Amino acid sequence: MRSKSRKVRKAKELVFVILFLAGIGVALGVLGILLASLFATAAPYLTPTLFTSYANYQDATRAGYAAAIAGTLWIVSLTLLFSLPLGVGAAIYLEEYSRGGRIARILQAGVSNLAGVPSVVFGLLGLAIFVRAFHLGAVVLAGALTLTLLVFPYVVITAREAIRAVPQSIRDAALAMGATKWQAIRHQVLPAAAPGLLTASILGAARTIGETAPLIVIGAVVLQTFLPYGPDSPFVALPVQIYAYIGLPGPEWQGVAAAGMVVLLVILFAFNAVAIIGRNRLQRTRW
Repeated sequence: MRSKSRKVRKAKELVFVILFLAGIGVALGVLGILLASLFATAAPYLTPTLFTSYANYQDATRAGYAAAIAGTLWIVSLTLLFSLPLGVGAAIYLEEYSRGGRIARILQAGVSNLAGVPSVVFGLLGLAIFVRAFHLGAVVLAGALTLTLLVFPYVVITAREAIRAVPQSIRDAALAMGATKWQAIRHQVLPAAAPGLLTASILGAARTIGETAPLIVIGAVVLQTFLPYGPDSPFVALPVQIYAYIGLPGPEWQGVAAAGMVVLLVILFAFNAVAIIGRNRLQRTRW
């Protein structure tokens, strides 16, 4: 009976492994087809003009993404600059200082609920607060602050998991050596959690780069013929510019839009590569 039961379990395990591998194969196959189609459509338009020209809705061969690329870099950089300290600080409080009281439970519920809010709602919130109430206008800073609200819960959740993964013995040893709680957190817990915190930055950058609806709601322009010059500059981001091009009639504009998607993917992969390299180096010296 035991031998038969063992064979049944092994057969079930083999079936699940096969189904699992088949699911991964199908997903990777579909992704490969989509990427191949994207690059095939974009290839004729991946020229230097794409990176040096501004928006042009008359001639597809002269249309470019110079202002959109600069705007995206501004938005992503400022969003990470705002969201990472706030998110990590909130995670430190929830994991290290809160004792499960009412305030902590309210904050935890708020963070979890924010993670499920549609992005267009954050756009409306940014329009009401940053653009109108604070009179910032549709500028880079307003866009970055709006996306900070969007990215914040993801950073908090990821940072909490990273801090929680640090063994309690690290904290106890630091306290036993006479360190204060904050010194133990600053010099022991945060360096040990650094790989996970870099993962939070990867998720934040990925979510920021791909957002379109909030930026359209707050008033990002779609015909900008100059580079953003600072946080108080009007801006256009790559997803918004791609959205504008793809709505134009004609297959040539589909190619321009596909080329913009390729540029967007390259920027995303560049951010991820930097964070992953840093995370891997930190993991080698962890604890």
